Amino acid sequence: MDFQKRLLFKCILFDLIGVSSYFIPVVGPFIDIIWAPIAAKLMLTMFSGRASKIASVFVLLEEITVFDFIPSFSLMWVFTYVIIPVLGKKELKHLVK
Repeated sequence: MDFQKRLLFKCILFDLIGVSSYFIPVVGPFIDIIWAPIAAKLMLTMFSGRASKIASVFVLLEEITVFDFIPSFSLMWVFTYVIIPVLGKKELKHLVK
């Protein structure tokens, strides 16, 4: 399995961890408080550039609020490996520096 597929698998796994707090009735919000900084750090280490810094702040806020159903890691993977190559780095150069 190549690097991009392994990274996509990790992204899906981390998104599932993030949304799993919905299925634990009482302890779920506390899990989000613990998971939020971990997810932000993972986002910074898994992806590079200015976009990863913006995404890590978004992940931190998303996990703490009620929006943790958004698959942030998977969306960042799509942005990095699908959208940027299709549009070209010239148009998005300021985000990947």
